[in-house]
Amino acid sequence: MTDSPPSRRLRHGRASLAISFFVQGAVFALLVTRIPALQDRYGVSDGLLPVFLAAVPILAGVGSVGTEHLVKRMRPGLVLRVVQPIVSLALLAAGSGTAVWQLASALAVFGLTVGALDASMNMLGVSLQRAYGRSIMLGFHAAYSLGGIAGASLAWAGAHWDLSLTTLYAPLVATLVPAALIASRWYLDDRSIPRTGPSPAAEAGGAAVSMRVLLPLCLVMAFAYIGDSTVSNWSAKYLEDVLHSSEQLATVPYNVYMVTTLLGRSFGDLGVRRFGAAAVVRAGALLAGGGFAVVAAAPGAWAGMAGFTLLGLGLCVLVPQTFAAAGRLFPGASDAAVARLNIFNYVGFLIGSPLVGALGGLWNYRAAMLVPMVLVLVTIRYARSFSPVPAGYGDGHERPRTVDVG
Repeated sequence: MTDSPPSRRLRHGRASLAISFFVQGAVFALLVTRIPALQDRYGVSDGLLPVFLAAVPILAGVGSVGTEHLVKRMRPGLVLRVVQPIVSLALLAAGSGTAVWQLASALAVFGLTVGALDASMNMLGVSLQRAYGRSIMLGFHAAYSLGGIAGASLAWAGAHWDLSLTTLYAPLVATLVPAALIASRWYLDDRSIPRTGPSPAAEAGGAAVSMRVLLPLCLVMAFAYIGDSTVSNWSAKYLEDVLHSSEQLATVPYNVYMVTTLLGRSFGDLGVRRFGAAAVVRAGALLAGGGFAVVAAAPGAWAGMAGFTLLGLGLCVLVPQTFAAAGRLFPGASDAAVARLNIFNYVGFLIGSPLVGALGGLWNYRAAMLVPMVLVLVTIRYARSFSPVPAGYGDGHERPRTVDVG
């Protein structure tokens, strides 16, 4: 059957959600790339800094759990509309205070609301992909990657021109918050998407989420973020200390990783439509595993950067497709499934960097890179969880073999 074109309302919903993903990518990058400046501003010691950094993902997990219950009473789109400005304002508050308690308060608010934001954004993405009847989830995460590149670039400019955090953050927040609020007028979710047949919840009889069924996807999510946090936290140190690159060259791998992540996600939906989600996940895991192997065996800096390039192309498909698969497995409870799955985003982030750091210190960093390699390759075992099921979604134009419907 020939696919019917999406309605204007669906197209507007897709564009508005992409804006939300972009804004969040930029805000998060503006926080994490300026951690040293925040540390200097508040005089946070090296011993206390890890406590602050660990508190954010822990509180984000709490926010994600809370969102599962919150969306039973209000639409995910309304949750996103409320929390996204709060996240941006928490960023500004973190860059504007003078006392440590003010930083702690701002990061606590940031953590709680960013968990709700990540969960609600992906809930809307899963709903829209179901309505479209074809893979579009990678495109949303491509917008997030683009926002991350923009935010990191602005942070670099702020550091280069020696701008205070308030001077850097204030005009950006003043721009991003209104943009997100305007875009939020067109958010769509399962309860607001027009349907010609029964809703997913009605079809599934209000099915509950089985953690036994969801567990493989939870592991994939955690493994993907262990790999991602390894790159973000250790790529520069690895190139400089292990591969003996210059300090300037050591900053390149993460930028390359972000660009290849954007490219992979920009074209990934086409791959899912052509070959199916399971095949794309297997290919992504193989590429990421190969990237870690190249990094571990690299004789020099340029070979190491080639490995990080492969990592970006491989890891970038795993997280969006994991959210999509959760929505597909639980069409009658996709919001709850996404909220629970989102917790393992933060589990992987919390485990990844300390794990590689501990192994690198006790053993060596080349060997430490083999641990995330093995974990990412384990994803291949769970690829069957990403395979489409025969049942159709959306308006009935599902192609069971080649279309991922999230």
